[in-house]
Amino acid sequence: MWLIRTMEITYLGHSSFRLKGKSAVVLTDPFDPLMVGLKFPKTTADIVTVSHGHDDHNKTALVSGVKMIINEPGEYEVMGVSVIGIHTNHDDKNGEERGGNTIYLYEIDGLRLCHLGDLGHKLDDGVVEELGTLDILMIPVGGIYTIDPKTASEIVRSIEPSITIPMHFKRSGMNMETFGELSEVGDFLKEVSMVVEESDKLTIKKNDLLEGESRVVVMSPKI
Repeated sequence: MWLIRTMEITYLGHSSFRLKGKSAVVLTDPFDPLMVGLKFPKTTADIVTVSHGHDDHNKTALVSGVKMIINEPGEYEVMGVSVIGIHTNHDDKNGEERGGNTIYLYEIDGLRLCHLGDLGHKLDDGVVEELGTLDILMIPVGGIYTIDPKTASEIVRSIEPSITIPMHFKRSGMNMETFGELSEVGDFLKEVSMVVEESDKLTIKKNDLLEGESRVVVMSPKI
């Protein structure tokens, strides 16, 4: 039954994605368009997850129809969607510079997805083991405020997800005063050396994923 269900993944920009399953819609890290410099589209969701309290990740008021906001570690079950929040840090100094960060593991329609938020350090073996086998990994790659392209590629190789979606990198239209020093996505693609696809919207079923196959999907934000 699970295998015939299709998920739609839409990239809203920066670290924000809309994950539309059969029973619920999950939205990750809605951002302040004035801070980021990118438009945040009018959108709805049942569940919003927030990795940390910075304005480029926590603007939940911009999302309509929300039934639950998850902004801390823990285990949650909402509308048939399983969400596990795992504590990590926003820097590589135990959170002393930028505080904590929550990464989220979702199980939606038989797919296992992970959003790493503004992860600022390598993942320890315990967290990698807890994440287990991932179908889709959303990972920051821009550096400065998060892991850099090299560290991101090392994490991808340690987890081996079927699909890796890079996020939180420099792109045209962003507020360059704040985000101008971020790396571009091409720097990560050189480091990770995997098959790359481009997509406006990713529509996927569990049985679309072939065992042992790994690729990167670079998504264009919905405007």
